[in-house]
Amino acid sequence: MNIVEKHIIYFGQSVRDALIKLDEIAPSSILFVVDEERKLLGSLTDGDLRRGFIKGFGFDNKLLDFVQSSPISIKHNEYDLNQLERFRKDLLKIIPIVNDDKVIVDILDFSIRKTLIPADAVLMAGGKGKRLRPLTENTPKPLLKVGDKPIIEYNIDRLINFGIKTINLSINYLGEQLIDYFKDGTQKGIEIKYVKEDKPLGTIGSVLLVENFYNDDIIVMNSDLLTNIDFADFFKIYKESNADMAVAATSYHVDVPYAVLEVGDGVEVKSLKEKPRYTYYSNAGIYIIKKEILKMIPENQFYDITDLMERVLEMNLKLVTYPINGYWLDVGKHEDFKKAQEDIKHIKL
Repeated sequence: MNIVEKHIIYFGQSVRDALIKLDEIAPSSILFVVDEERKLLGSLTDGDLRRGFIKGFGFDNKLLDFVQSSPISIKHNEYDLNQLERFRKDLLKIIPIVNDDKVIVDILDFSIRKTLIPADAVLMAGGKGKRLRPLTENTPKPLLKVGDKPIIEYNIDRLINFGIKTINLSINYLGEQLIDYFKDGTQKGIEIKYVKEDKPLGTIGSVLLVENFYNDDIIVMNSDLLTNIDFADFFKIYKESNADMAVAATSYHVDVPYAVLEVGDGVEVKSLKEKPRYTYYSNAGIYIIKKEILKMIPENQFYDITDLMERVLEMNLKLVTYPINGYWLDVGKHEDFKKAQEDIKHIKL
């Protein structure tokens, strides 16, 4: 049973039916009463039924006699993350998502999803993982297990947790194994689609192989990362900056073991720093891109994400960065893979 079926009841059903269903879905005990077209008519809880019985209603009354007729709902693709955060802070747990005709198309359950980011996602999963051989001789790197599940599955599950409904996997090397593992995404309650390179297209070129994006913004990321990045905050900063593209960054510290002299134009020393630490930010392999920016990528050519970033800057478009303050690890080498096996025992992704 999908989440919509779990939380709807048709207005022609009985009060007893409602009580049975509310008992089945406890503790998330709320139902949304709909007509034959699944148009939202009201909400119903145990409390609504109790109050109805106190008023004198009985099991022979219609469900519509008990419902709250104006429940809070979210308009499909017409909301912002701040609104959803307000709902969460107001302790609303389950909210129906409706279309223009008030037909329920989805349910937001805050115990399952933190928010609903209005974006598609593309995970780059076509690399050969040469540095991890022999582990990758018969298994694509994204399917190597860290703890109890593959690297890529942590990223897919995290995207789902932030409300991403459509994920495209760019595959190549041993890509059939990825298709066999995830199939169409139904088991995870989302849509997973696949594109396959006929030739190497770089770190962003294969995005053009995706036939259709449903949203105006696209999250693109490497599939061999382990991270607990806050996708909602990343997306919020990107939108509030009115950026055309955003790149997540991870900090890299350089400790100088000596005193550093800061010199002016000539030979005069301006200041002295004893064993300073310098912090730099490097590309973390996670991006948000406006769909229209994809037009800058040449078709059927090798093209890296760094080429696109340089092009964005050349066109005087806005590129912003987002520092990852939490956990991030690029599982590229054997020592990284070993570290990941230890880290996963202590962190939650």
